[in-house]
Amino acid sequence: MIELLAPVGSREALIAAVEGGADAVYLAGKMFGARASAPNFTDEELIEAVNLAHLRSVKVYVTVNTLVDNGEIPALSLYLQYLYRISVDAIIVQDIGVFKIAKQIIPAMPIHASTQMTVHNLEGVELLTELGFQRVVVSRELSMDDIQHICKNTATEIEAFVHGALCISYSGQCLMSSMIGGRSGNRGRCAQPCRLPYTLVDEKGNDLLLDADAGEYLLSPKDLNTLELIPELIQAGVTSFKIEGRMKRPEYVAVVVDTYRRAIDACLVNPDAYVVAEQEQKELAQIFNREFTTAYLKTHQGRKMMSDRRPNNRGVRIGRVSDYQHQERVATIKLDEPLYINDIVDFWVKIGGRVSVTVSSMMVNGQKVTSAPAGAEVAIHVHAPVRINDRVFKVFDAGLMERARSFFTEPNAVKRVAVDIKVTVQEGQPLEISIQDKDGFCSRARTSFIAQRAIKRPLTSEVIAKQVERLGSTIFSVNTLECNIIGEVMVPISEINDVRRRAIEELEQARLMPFQREDLSRKKYVARDFLSSNIIRNKAGVQQPLLVVNADTIDKIKVSLESGADCIMFGGETFDHKMITPETYGRAVAMVHEYGKQIILNTPRIIKKWQMDEVKRELALFEELQPDAVAISNLGTLHIAKKITNLPLHGDYSLNIYNDVSIDFLAAQGISSMTLSPELNFSQIEELASEQKVALECLVHGYVTLMVSEYCAIGSYLGKLGTGKCNQACLRRDYWLNDRKNERFPVVTDQYCRMHILNAKELSMLPHVPRFGLIGIKRIRIEGKKSTVDHLGRISKLYRELLDQGEDHPLLAQDKMKTVEHEDITRGHYFRGVL
Repeated sequence: MIELLAPVGSREALIAAVEGGADAVYLAGKMFGARASAPNFTDEELIEAVNLAHLRSVKVYVTVNTLVDNGEIPALSLYLQYLYRISVDAIIVQDIGVFKIAKQIIPAMPIHASTQMTVHNLEGVELLTELGFQRVVVSRELSMDDIQHICKNTATEIEAFVHGALCISYSGQCLMSSMIGGRSGNRGRCAQPCRLPYTLVDEKGNDLLLDADAGEYLLSPKDLNTLELIPELIQAGVTSFKIEGRMKRPEYVAVVVDTYRRAIDACLVNPDAYVVAEQEQKELAQIFNREFTTAYLKTHQGRKMMSDRRPNNRGVRIGRVSDYQHQERVATIKLDEPLYINDIVDFWVKIGGRVSVTVSSMMVNGQKVTSAPAGAEVAIHVHAPVRINDRVFKVFDAGLMERARSFFTEPNAVKRVAVDIKVTVQEGQPLEISIQDKDGFCSRARTSFIAQRAIKRPLTSEVIAKQVERLGSTIFSVNTLECNIIGEVMVPISEINDVRRRAIEELEQARLMPFQREDLSRKKYVARDFLSSNIIRNKAGVQQPLLVVNADTIDKIKVSLESGADCIMFGGETFDHKMITPETYGRAVAMVHEYGKQIILNTPRIIKKWQMDEVKRELALFEELQPDAVAISNLGTLHIAKKITNLPLHGDYSLNIYNDVSIDFLAAQGISSMTLSPELNFSQIEELASEQKVALECLVHGYVTLMVSEYCAIGSYLGKLGTGKCNQACLRRDYWLNDRKNERFPVVTDQYCRMHILNAKELSMLPHVPRFGLIGIKRIRIEGKKSTVDHLGRISKLYRELLDQGEDHPLLAQDKMKTVEHEDITRGHYFRGVL
């Protein structure tokens, strides 16, 4: 069965989704949802929402897809038990710790892996399947071939986004909103910095796209629209077709769900005859669009995927200004599309951006009209100057909005459940109503009144029908009514109305019965309740952390070792765009071991199907080279690494390690050391480090990666990506994205042609090095891939000295840290944390 899954951010949107034909909806309560800015649902509203949907055989999935810290686990545990008790059909999670908690306290609850888990390969799906996930929401970056490969090789349900806004970064791997403003996308608070203007500049700050006909919004993608690809997605094996939009208005939900419902149904009936009507695409565009794209499903589109001129709704172009009377402030528009009273249009003017006008009156050929067809020239009043040839876009279609609102404002349900009703009555017996709906659910009710012989007005089928068919605002409609009246009898109208109400209530309860679960005794849990018994308490005194340097060249490895590094990380993505050869890996391991130090070999953060064989070969090579550990950056790599190598595994920060339960869970999967999420503050880190059985690591220095993306701004605008083979403009010079505040974010590409956006400010925890040892952190790490060899050597030496000398170091004792730190540094989240 193909499921159409609709976004719901409010009660009105829920009704719109159900009436539009959704098979399931996803929504959030007031806690732990990745769209915290949506209205969402209180606990009481959740009960109402679940019952409303279940009566109509629509499933309800609740998002519990934020990262959760230890202090939130008691509230989370109660919330999960509540969701189970009110018969939610599944929860959607990002945090692997939340998964473990749910499995322990509500084991019968189906669990879906959120797209925030960054599952982008079959191996990741296989691991989650083994763990007990029922469904996986795959990354939006997958191609149709990638999706088909996954679906063909797993029995796990696969959910894919089919319509709505796109993230430019891999979901779950974006720290941009977090690091810039403290609003974490991993905590449901994304401020959408990708929708802000940026300039691609060189080292001198020169705009490199002046001749590229580029807009300002270089990170703002168009909206996904797969209406044309429905047959291919079905054939690929996608289980659930997911529409994005919990922040959108209910009218949007109504139009998009209704359109995709009709499209999917038509395709299932006759896939060979499947066509998309032009009007359907127009309505999808009219309700909201940043222009449309199929993203990565068919090809890598480069700049064609981007809405670089406007990051919000652009509406539908309806014509151009053919005349403007300045004195009267009247613009004449040559229409390509119809226009109606109460529509809202935007004039795209060359100076000043946009002029928005609500059409309150209009003239055609000097006559007042309420509508004007395509081809007409219509005159309307405008409040600001426009120019001839300015484009005009309709951003609000009054007629479409009225139709959309009918889905959730009609007093009676738009789509009803058909029922067959039988009424039996005879003298000396109660009147009985039996009902059966189209799904086979039944109910029966009898009057307390015993039917009597009629003296004046015997009961007729017409009278019974008038009362019984009054189903009002219920979800039911009468398909057939059979009246079996034996003799001339009398039953009061009030009794008939009462028995009808009771029969309907019983039928509603019958429809809800399959969803009901046994009641759980409520219990509040804390993080320790979910940890293994063999936790090692860190109470043996302060231990000096190891100094780890993440390097990408042999020269950087050498200078780091000479400067006092205890451990080197090497491999994975390289920012010089070169593949690392087996010989180079061998040299790196040999060099580090000659120094008597440790080396961890990295694997890529993103590994799509086309890379998997190469990564498997690298893991086999690592087994031969015998480094001290292998770094794991995604769940798929974890799955294959456990099969290919017996080396110790290190979990990198891309796994979003945020609480004790996640640490414990990953340790049980064979990971013996971990880099904590850079979104944690000192207080949270201290709690995590106080009692663990694995070595915990913190990032302390370097340019932290904020985004990793299949989209490359450099290649898309300077490398001709999307129009032919990329000319690798990324290799010619260094690049930055300059924002509104004149902050410059380094832009680099790796050997797989993925774009990495780094923080504009260099993380530096030099003044606070001693604190890491005091709180139990076993390793501190310098991110050195973006550093020069000289800078990396100098910084590594400073950290070595600070680790060895502690508070006695002259820079700390004499408060001279400013002499070695430049102005463009950040302390990350160590002192502020995230929302």
